Amino acid sequence: MTPTQFEELLILIAPFIMKQRVIREPISAAERLCLTLRFLASGDSMISMSYQYLIGLTTASNIIEETCDAIWNCLQKEVLPSCLNADNWLNIAGDFETKWNFNHCIGAIDGKHVLLQCPDNAGSAYFNYKHSHSIVLLGICNADYIFTFVDIGGYGRRSDGGIFRDSIIGHKFNNREMNLPKPASLTINGPPLPYVLVGDEAFQLTEYLLRPYPGKGVLNQERTIFNYRLSRARKTIENTFGILVSRWRILKRPIICTVEKSMKIVQAIVCLHNFLRIQDIGVNQYVDDTLVDQDRPDGFVAGSWREDIEISALRDITTCGNNNSTRNAIEIRENFCNYFNTEGVIPWQFNNV
Repeated sequence: MTPTQFEELLILIAPFIMKQRVIREPISAAERLCLTLRFLASGDSMISMSYQYLIGLTTASNIIEETCDAIWNCLQKEVLPSCLNADNWLNIAGDFETKWNFNHCIGAIDGKHVLLQCPDNAGSAYFNYKHSHSIVLLGICNADYIFTFVDIGGYGRRSDGGIFRDSIIGHKFNNREMNLPKPASLTINGPPLPYVLVGDEAFQLTEYLLRPYPGKGVLNQERTIFNYRLSRARKTIENTFGILVSRWRILKRPIICTVEKSMKIVQAIVCLHNFLRIQDIGVNQYVDDTLVDQDRPDGFVAGSWREDIEISALRDITTCGNNNSTRNAIEIRENFCNYFNTEGVIPWQFNNV
């Protein structure tokens, strides 16, 4: 974060974290923000923060909670809009087509369990089937590793299969409340195809969400090509979560806070990520070329984030939906598959499957 970005952020949240002087001079808004950013970015413990800033442990904890809350409340409407219109979706789809060679893609989706150290009085609500406490972070990103929608705080014990279905995002997509553009043909005489999300095998195939064909190693060439093209676009959300862990090292291990504070921490990290990434496009200071995957015509180069994610507090969600797909959803995937193997061919796709 540059000094200019720090000042910009401080101006936004200072009115909500400043304290009035009563007896002693209060800790300034700048110091409160600095302490919180250091806590999130360094991964140091709350005790370490209290020693570094010569303040009590309870004071440090309260400052971090209040500042994370202010970051979420002030930045959310700026960097994480609550709704998008058809033109916004078309712009996102255009970026996916240009940068990742996947037409009509309006986002990549994935979900993670964010592990918590066993919170006091948490009961079983946040105790997942992997025998650890967690909250759920479900996210959709655009072609530039920027979150467009997130759902934070689902109970860890909720079955993975119900996470997307029961989320606000899932409800809005299922009820057609997302203002998506109308389906359009990719070729002159081709069938109209909807604008879709791309996800992995954890998600159910629907009319608005494509997942890979199952059966790795036994698929024909056409379906293997489709899976490759979908994987290129879907890696954007993999990389987005990888960036979070690499840049916000509080996520390197289970968060040692109450459930409520943990939610505020994750909310703040998502907003800070978008805040910095939006200003980083073309600059590549927050996200440099070595950090993210490079999927080029001459081969795949793994990003350095993959070395961090293995020992982090983020765990994959294994299943977000069932395997029962409608005939229309199956036909839509077949039409995309056909396009990627005919008019939508890219010359080097055959060298990467």
